[in-house]
Amino acid sequence: MQVLRCSMKLQMLEKMIRWSFPESLKVYRAVMNINRGNPFRKEVVVDSWPDFKAVLTRPQRENAMDDLDHYNNAHAVFYKELQAYQELLENTNAVNWEQIFQIQGLQDGICEISRMVALSKQVDVKISSFQMDHSDPNTLPDVRLQMDPKVTLTYLDISHASLLSKTWSRGGNPRSQKYLANLICCFPSVCVLDDKGYPLSWSLTDQFATAIHSYTLPEHQKKGYSRLVATTLAKKLHSCGFPAQGNILETNMPSITLLKSMNAQFLPCSFFRVIHTPFQFLVESHLQPNLTDPYTQINFCKLQEHSGRIQ
Repeated sequence: MQVLRCSMKLQMLEKMIRWSFPESLKVYRAVMNINRGNPFRKEVVVDSWPDFKAVLTRPQRENAMDDLDHYNNAHAVFYKELQAYQELLENTNAVNWEQIFQIQGLQDGICEISRMVALSKQVDVKISSFQMDHSDPNTLPDVRLQMDPKVTLTYLDISHASLLSKTWSRGGNPRSQKYLANLICCFPSVCVLDDKGYPLSWSLTDQFATAIHSYTLPEHQKKGYSRLVATTLAKKLHSCGFPAQGNILETNMPSITLLKSMNAQFLPCSFFRVIHTPFQFLVESHLQPNLTDPYTQINFCKLQEHSGRIQ
């Protein structure tokens, strides 16, 4: 295992993984952010260099001090050989298995290896899968919306983080609010504000340069704000040199319809987010593990036996 800290090696890596699109996109955009000021304080781990077979981006260790913060403790993965990725996860300190963390990527083996390694680490895994869209800058529509003169198209402010957290499907807690505030400070965003400076519609960019939490308040839907915001953010990302992409649940038909109206294309591979939670945190917080997963069933029973909960 090797941590890449040399700026020249990181720039080489950015060019090298372009040849592995679309599977390498999550890592590619994380590396782009690292090479452009590293606002979220990430670092890159490879199994070997320069002929790497697995690469992982992770928070710098001093920036991952909260063991319960899976928003910030986020990793992106790309592998050329599945065995190399398994060894990186299983036999090195590439990730901290003592904390709650997430791994993101666009390869099926990510889920398989997480389940397998978690079996020996006493860790629960929760897997979510999404479609991933891509917008070509040359085919983005020219959105012209006749807006109320009292409404302004601008960018989000840190003061909006509380509202964003409350309306986010993954939010509603202090850690999510802090995370969203950091995203607003570090990365591009777009929003529609009313004459009092209150957000009506918005979208922002996460630590992997992916558009997230695109949302319009219910009372302001069907006014064209969502399409205007999404198109403006995509063009903004392209102007900064980043691919414009987002993650969508397959059942989210309104978002899929919106993206099709923007001439977006859907990638052939799925996007996976795997949240890893040590069983000790499940027990302490009285949360339930993912008992639909046979790996988790075996491990959780062992933990209960050890703690004296099963007589």
